[in-house]
Amino acid sequence: MFLLLNVLKEFEMTVWRDFQQSWFSVVLSLIRKKQKGLDGGKAKKKQTEEERKVKANDREYNEKFQYASNCIMTSKYNMLTFLPVNLFEQFQEVANTYFLFLLILQLIPQISSLSWFTTIVPLALVLSITAVKDATDDYFRHRSDNQVNNHQSQVLIRGSLQKERWMNVRVGDIIKLENNQSVVADLLLLSSSEPHGLCYIETAELDGETNVKVRQSVSVPAELGDPNNLATFNGEVVCEPPNNKLDRFCGTLYWRDKKYPLTNQNMLLRGCVLRNTEACYGLVIFAGPDTKLMQNSGRTKFKRTSIDRLMNTLVLWIFGFLVCMGVILAVGNAVWEKEVGSLFQSYLPWDPPVDNFLFSAFLSFWSYVIILNTVVPISLYVSVEVIRLGHSYFINWDRQMFCSQCNTAAEARTTTLNEELGQVEYVFSDKTGTLTQNIMSFNKCSINGQAYGEVTETEGTQQKRLDFTPFNPLANPDFCFYDEKLLESVKVGDWHSHEYFRLLSLCHTVMSEEKSEGELVYKAQSPDEGALVKAARNFGFVFRSRTPGTITTTELGRTVTYSLLAILDFNNIRKRMSVIVRNPAGRIRLYCKGADTVLLERLHPCNQELMTITSDHLNEYAADGLRTLALAYRDVSEEEWEVWSESHRSADKAVDCREDRLAAAYDKIEQDMMLLGATAIEDKLQEGVSETIALLSLANIKVWVLTGDKQETAVNIGYSCKMLTDDMMEVFTISGRTVQSVRQELGNVRERMIELTRERGKDGGMEGWAEASFPGNGFREGQEGDGVAGDDQLQGSPCPLPPTYLMDNISGEFGLIINGHSLAHALEADMEVEFVSTACACKAVICCRVTPLQKAQVVELIKKHKKAVTLAIGDGANDVSMIKSAHIGVGISGQEGIQAVLASDYSFAQFRFLQRLLLVHGRWSYLRMCRFLCYFFYKNFAFTMVHFWFGFFCGFSAQTVYDQFFITLYNIVYTSLPVLAMGIFDQDVPDHRSLECPKLYEPGQLNLLFNKKEFFICIAQGIYTSVVLFFMPYAVLSNATQSTGVPLADYQTFAATTATALVIVVSVQIALDTGFWTVINHVFVWGSLGLYFTIMLALHSQTLFRIFPKQFHFVGCAQSTLLQPVVWLTIALATAICIVPVLAFRFLKLDLKPQLSDTVRYSQLVRQKRRKPAGLGIGGPWRGAGSVSESRLGARGGSRSGYAFAHQEGFGELITSGKNMRLSSLGLASFASRHSSSWIETLRRKNTPPSSSGDCSPAPSNTSGLVQPLSNSSSVLGGSQETQIDEEIVTVPCQNIQVTQTAASESASADNPAAASAKSQGMDSPGGWTLSLGSVQEALFGWKGVLTCVGASNSQDSPCAAM
Repeated sequence: MFLLLNVLKEFEMTVWRDFQQSWFSVVLSLIRKKQKGLDGGKAKKKQTEEERKVKANDREYNEKFQYASNCIMTSKYNMLTFLPVNLFEQFQEVANTYFLFLLILQLIPQISSLSWFTTIVPLALVLSITAVKDATDDYFRHRSDNQVNNHQSQVLIRGSLQKERWMNVRVGDIIKLENNQSVVADLLLLSSSEPHGLCYIETAELDGETNVKVRQSVSVPAELGDPNNLATFNGEVVCEPPNNKLDRFCGTLYWRDKKYPLTNQNMLLRGCVLRNTEACYGLVIFAGPDTKLMQNSGRTKFKRTSIDRLMNTLVLWIFGFLVCMGVILAVGNAVWEKEVGSLFQSYLPWDPPVDNFLFSAFLSFWSYVIILNTVVPISLYVSVEVIRLGHSYFINWDRQMFCSQCNTAAEARTTTLNEELGQVEYVFSDKTGTLTQNIMSFNKCSINGQAYGEVTETEGTQQKRLDFTPFNPLANPDFCFYDEKLLESVKVGDWHSHEYFRLLSLCHTVMSEEKSEGELVYKAQSPDEGALVKAARNFGFVFRSRTPGTITTTELGRTVTYSLLAILDFNNIRKRMSVIVRNPAGRIRLYCKGADTVLLERLHPCNQELMTITSDHLNEYAADGLRTLALAYRDVSEEEWEVWSESHRSADKAVDCREDRLAAAYDKIEQDMMLLGATAIEDKLQEGVSETIALLSLANIKVWVLTGDKQETAVNIGYSCKMLTDDMMEVFTISGRTVQSVRQELGNVRERMIELTRERGKDGGMEGWAEASFPGNGFREGQEGDGVAGDDQLQGSPCPLPPTYLMDNISGEFGLIINGHSLAHALEADMEVEFVSTACACKAVICCRVTPLQKAQVVELIKKHKKAVTLAIGDGANDVSMIKSAHIGVGISGQEGIQAVLASDYSFAQFRFLQRLLLVHGRWSYLRMCRFLCYFFYKNFAFTMVHFWFGFFCGFSAQTVYDQFFITLYNIVYTSLPVLAMGIFDQDVPDHRSLECPKLYEPGQLNLLFNKKEFFICIAQGIYTSVVLFFMPYAVLSNATQSTGVPLADYQTFAATTATALVIVVSVQIALDTGFWTVINHVFVWGSLGLYFTIMLALHSQTLFRIFPKQFHFVGCAQSTLLQPVVWLTIALATAICIVPVLAFRFLKLDLKPQLSDTVRYSQLVRQKRRKPAGLGIGGPWRGAGSVSESRLGARGGSRSGYAFAHQEGFGELITSGKNMRLSSLGLASFASRHSSSWIETLRRKNTPPSSSGDCSPAPSNTSGLVQPLSNSSSVLGGSQETQIDEEIVTVPCQNIQVTQTAASESASADNPAAASAKSQGMDSPGGWTLSLGSVQEALFGWKGVLTCVGASNSQDSPCAAM
């Protein structure tokens, strides 16, 4: 025996060494090659490529540098590498290696009490299922790779354009792009169909901005504009190596002995879309993984859930426990063999090569390791994968996450992170395309102190959209406006209204293209400008065309051409833009639009009264989350114009400080202006965004917005979606540009937050501070006592609290806004802790002007310091790094391409589906997985520990209690299906209850349902069950006899009785654990019980014994045992002893300390019993949790500017230079009057000119000749109404909890999108729910408090929205 063991050991070591040296090296080399393919050889290039040389139309020259191809590869395997690489990856799992080790042990007969198939069958099953899943996932990756790589592009090859797939494009190729096509690779723009080599691109996939940007071809001779000459172009580009800097490119073009400098303005990056340009040609500089888009994508990280990491720890603990049990039993074997076994040597001699009790104990140890290995069964891992797969399909099949508009369903692109969805604490969101639709609409306005756009909807009527077509044939039919008073004021000739829309039609940098008679297409550099120009167009002031020196409009049917004297361009410092024009009558006027904070202070003093009224309107618009601009004008005399024009020319030609001199010149003439009014543009949010953020906030999930957009725009959206509110204690802004200034500002913010929180605590007797010490994120067990101690110290303890402690206990509602340049300093190693502590104490955080890399760094920072589960959601390629860095990445399949979706773990069409993904699917997945694991460990310890107790009664001989077929089938047949059904289908409350009670989400964040404590409780219950299952049959059967007097105290009867009792007990236990019964649950639970008896009778039959006499030893055992009444009495008694304590404990826990889910279910039962007759309820339709009334917001701490203007500097100079003008647009004759003016003349005859009023009114009148109109107009006043909210309190007793229902009777349209999005199927409450964040969170903090249900009084069984 010793010789055999030595041979086996030597053979094993030799084989393992050869295996490592040969097979492992092959597999590792394949993985390394694959990783190089995934990374595009980035590591190699970073070391060797210092500069890039590219020669046009010369593939042979470029190929010697071995540049990456344009093929994108995200898949992991191919047909040859799948089997070895996948097996290598699977055996990196500790559990799989452990079971392989057990299989090898079972092949040694001297130490194995079980047949080898008891391990190899489950192991092969697990490996096969995992391989199939991995192959399926990789197949979909291959398919999406092929979809991208097989897109067609036009490549110039041997003098002619040929269609090539993207994957075949090479560095140095010349590509032709047409309008609305995506850019294939990073291209150097060579020529364009637009004048001066300009082209217009949309960079949404790179930076999230959908406004059009301009690129210009390199300034080479004009013959490159001819495609025929491009075939002979042989210029060489020398440039920087591949990098991830989106806003920088440095290179030089060498051609015909000349050098041409190259900048980022000459580049078209992959991911951009060509807009408003017929065609252009570009030279491929970077391809495939070298493109800036892919360089910013980040490396794909292997993501594991917190439960996976915990399970790995628990498996190690269990393995240590298994070793301890093996040692105990081995010591027992040694003692027994020495003291007792030696007496039986004559009858039971030791099998060779065992010659002493120590070696017997050594073999016994390994035997028990094999027998007791079922404490960690391999079926656990395959069951987990099956459950996760089922959860993924539930997400895919959820009809309430299907977007009918874009015909897109939700998709779980991974199956390993479902339960992590139920533990999210931080959500990092992009803005453009994720929260907003990026569609601007002219919503409201203020003209000469009169507000327009507030339309009161009377009961039984619906808002009627204005029809502009009879009034204006050139109106855009898609324009929506509802206030007839504004249109009427234009019709009657109100001067202020005419001048207002004249300003909008002249003061902009929009380009116009008239494709056919009256069909105007505007090319707006920003969506804000496009919305304003379209509004002016519909109200009769139509912008038609422009040249470098003129602007042509159609004003109320009459064509007017203005001389464009100057454009005072916009920038982020000026926050305004102006134009100076001369009308046909020769009068010069300056029109200005900009932020109210800078424009109002430049008004003439006589505007004070009008400014006060307009400021009130601006504050109201800002409170509604609208983007506002103030409008003003000023008349300029000829003398003043000549003087200013000369100073402007000298500033423009200045060599030093040109920008400062231009700004001073602009500021000089933009003074003493007359206020016209204000605009209010709605940046339309996606449907249900506000409600979703409110629900997530109630669920203690913090939402951070990380956007590349400017600060004003991001903040405006923050108020629109109710992330930021005027009820917040304070909203802080960090804008420092140096390390010291950022640190100082962060310190000031922390001091201010602590000060405000202390003041709030003093006003409330410190109760508010104490109760809110640990309100949500960061709350952990064992901290309640610290919160009380903190109160005492705050009240006057001589020992002040540490700043970090105070920051953790901040209870107020604060907001934080930080710019990209400030964030760069805040992310440095010596300041990151300060930034995290400050930001995490705020309810909402908005990071503006951040790069894709900074987005990922913010996510990594929270993961590092808060140890919280993070989720990142975005829709563009600029969000890919953030999506990959977060624990969970969600892609929005929106308008910015599919890069974010391809990199994500989950994808859907709209942000509002996030609430269902987290609060329903995530919470259910976490709940199901926790219940599954608790039950699984329980049933396996109950099964395995019986062997341990039996060892003390069988001489520690490693004899098994059960039949070996029962051991094999227990985990894969008898008990597998019921626990799978519970893990896949179980629920504690229905889906709509999960949305209505977002506080139910908190146990997942706090990791309460499965942790080390719960694990030990399950283990203790399993051990207790095993004690009962062993000692109860042992005690009863030891003295029991059959009716014939034959004793029942034999091994096979005991084994069959114990096995039957075990299956019945675990089946009853899972019936108690199942909270939601389906037909499948019933079939699996009771069917598995019936299947056990069927298989046992078959295996113990004489038929199988005759066929396989050496395998089936329990012949006739089942029939004889199950016919004995004492056996059934033993089983029933054991079942009762195991189950009754569990029932008693759960009953007491439910009565004394119920969970929130228990209370919700109880309140639902109470309401069902107290159900009212249908139709007697009060209240309007459901408006979505957390929605805000249409009435004005509550008391605001102060006014704020709603200014937001997504515009960039430089377009004014581009327009006046004429570089972006087509030659055909320079002739004004084509823009002569094309429409008959009879319709406007008829309208004018119906109306009389208005009269002017006011001492300083600029309107024309007989008494004032100060200001002459550029055209005729007048004014009609309008008003606005606000809806009112009525409340009714209905009290329903619910156990010891008072259930309060508040019904909001509100007028809402029948097609209210919030109601449509939030109403779930099966909701039995036709009434409405309105949740207030402050009051509900207070109620939710303690379940023993008042259970506040806010909803309609006819909500029959709706549970509490808060505890």
